[in-house]
Amino acid sequence: MEPVAIKPGIYWVGGIDWDLRNFHGYLTQRGTTYNAYLIIDEKVALVDTVKHDLFDEMLSRVKSLIDPAQIEYLVSNHVEMDHSGSLPKMVSRAPHATVVTSPQGEKGLRRHYKQDWKLSAVKSGDTLSLGKRTLQFFLTPMVHWPDSMVTYVPEEKLLLPNDAFGQHIATSERFDDEACWDILLEEAAKYYANIVLPYGEQVKKALDALSTLDIAMVAPSHGLIWRTYFPKILEAYQRWAAHETENRALIVYDTMWGSTERMAYSLLEGLEKAGVPVAIRNLKTMHISDIMTDVIRSKAILIGSPTLNNGVLPTVGGFLIYLKGLRPKNRIGFAFGSYGWGGQAVKEIETIMNSLGWNLPCEGVNIQYIPDEGELQEVKEIGKKLGAMIKNE
Repeated sequence: MEPVAIKPGIYWVGGIDWDLRNFHGYLTQRGTTYNAYLIIDEKVALVDTVKHDLFDEMLSRVKSLIDPAQIEYLVSNHVEMDHSGSLPKMVSRAPHATVVTSPQGEKGLRRHYKQDWKLSAVKSGDTLSLGKRTLQFFLTPMVHWPDSMVTYVPEEKLLLPNDAFGQHIATSERFDDEACWDILLEEAAKYYANIVLPYGEQVKKALDALSTLDIAMVAPSHGLIWRTYFPKILEAYQRWAAHETENRALIVYDTMWGSTERMAYSLLEGLEKAGVPVAIRNLKTMHISDIMTDVIRSKAILIGSPTLNNGVLPTVGGFLIYLKGLRPKNRIGFAFGSYGWGGQAVKEIETIMNSLGWNLPCEGVNIQYIPDEGELQEVKEIGKKLGAMIKNE
C-alpha cells in the first residue's frame, strides 16, 4: 500500500477497488480507483478521500508519509460518497483540520453527515496558501453535481478536477502513458456518456474557465492521471460537450419472436450499403451503460421494439428512460418494430426521440407479425436512405 509521488511533495494516496462491477447502474467491468492526493508543504492538505470501505487503504498510504494529525486542510471537491465517504474517519484522525469545500458542498456535507466539523466554503478564484504551494479553487456546478469544484496548484501546473476527466478502471499503474490509450479513451468515453453527458453546456463553461490555466498534469478522482495525453482527452471532452458525433449509426433493439430483429439487420444492410459504419446492440445481451459509449459517437440512433401490452418491451423502455435522462443532442432518430394487434411501440419510441429534439427524417416502420422479403427490402432501402443522410448532413 505504497503512496505514489506525482509531483515533488504531492502523493497519490487513494484506494483501488478491484472488485467493483456496478456503479449506481453503470457497469464497471474494469473496476475503479478512488483517488486522493496528499500535499505536504509547510501546511499539509488532503484533496478528496475515498469510498468508506477503502479508508484503511488510504490511511495506510497517508501514515507512511506523515502523522494524519498533521493534516490542516481536508479539501472536498464533491460530496458524493465515493469521494467524501471517508471524511468522518479522516476528520477524527486530523481533529484540527478545516474541511474546505464549495458553498453547495458545505450544505451537502452538513446535511449528509450532520457533524459539527470546521467547514470553510470557498468561491471561484479563492486561494489557500500551504507555503511553497497555493491551492486555487474553481466552482464547476453541475459537472456533475451542484457542489462540484476543482482544485488547482499553479506552482505545479496541477489540476485536481475530481470527477472531470475520470475513468472507471482499477490498475496498479497511476499515469496515462503507462497504460493503453485506446482502453483509456474507451473508459473515459463511457464515464462521460453515463455520468457527464447531460451537462454539456456546464462542461463547456467549465472548460472555458479553466482554459486560462497553465495545466501540465490532471489528476482526477477516478482512474489514471493525465500527464502525457491530456491534450487528447481535452479535445475529446470538447467534442462530447458540443454533442459532436461521427458519421456512423447505432441500432439498438430487442425482439420477442424475431421479427424486430430481422428488421434491425435489414437496416444494418442498408446502412452498410450506403457506406456508413454501424454498431448493432441487442438489449438482451448488451448493458445500457455500454451502449451509451456508442451513443456519444453516433450521428444516427435507430431503436426498435415489438409492441408488448400497448407499449415497448421492458428492456427497450429501460433504455429509453436512461437515454432521456442523459439527453444526447443533435441526433438523427428512427424507430421501428413489429406487432400482433396493437402497434404502439414505434410511437412511444418516437415520442422520446422528439422530446430530445432529434431529427426524425423518415417515418417509423411498424410491421404486423412476420415481415416478408418485400417488406424487409423496403426496410433495407430506408437504411440506405438514412445512410445517405448521415453522410451528407
